[in-house]
Amino acid sequence: MSKRAIRILLIVVVVLGGLFVAADRFAVSFAENEAAEKIKSKEGLSSTPDVSIKGFPFLTQALGGKLDDVEIGMKDYDAKSGGDTIRVADLSATMHGVDFSSDYSSATADRAAGVARISYDELLKAAKSEPVKLPLGATGEVVGLSDGGNGKIKVEVEVSKGGTKLPKPVHVLSSLRVEGDAIKVHADTIPDKLEVLGVSLPLPEGMVRDVTDFEEQISDLPGGIELDTVQAAPDGVDVAVKGENVDLMS
Repeated sequence: MSKRAIRILLIVVVVLGGLFVAADRFAVSFAENEAAEKIKSKEGLSSTPDVSIKGFPFLTQALGGKLDDVEIGMKDYDAKSGGDTIRVADLSATMHGVDFSSDYSSATADRAAGVARISYDELLKAAKSEPVKLPLGATGEVVGLSDGGNGKIKVEVEVSKGGTKLPKPVHVLSSLRVEGDAIKVHADTIPDKLEVLGVSLPLPEGMVRDVTDFEEQISDLPGGIELDTVQAAPDGVDVAVKGENVDLMS
């Protein structure tokens, strides 16, 4: 083969390769948009989620009917919390081994892992909504949650007696854990007494924990993913989620 023929052949290969890459990127963009719209409709979302199909080339994965990895990001997802709802500010997850039907109407991931961010204001809704009785006619109520550092959250308790609030709220550091479909907040230590308006107020641990300790149930997450672990973050709690045979679109 002459040098001219080889040069022409190389040019043809480069051009065809470029066309294939362009076609592949167009196809993956189209698939991502279609998947995003289907997920939005299935989950009843107010905004379109971000969908990113990983791996190259996409077309060979599509022909095989299985995608390596798909990343999905959602904002302001309303999960269930008992008979109410709880707003998940951000939910991002990577789906591994995604099988889809020939008409692209359904897709199932072998497994999934991700993180859900819940703000402290949302988590606070799970605390007692009414003041809890303490000894000597005092009451206590959780009024704030924040990052306590070292994986803890700071629980702010407002104490009142005879309609008068304590000048400074009481703060306790609490640990977080996941148990089933619930995030549980448990104070590490409880003060045994408190000075209220010149009176030494005894604080039986059981009564105080009725104020400080609470849990938030979270269910009905997309595709059947479940809670795994939880840790405190600056703006809320980060909940690791996971799942198997996750239903994405049907």
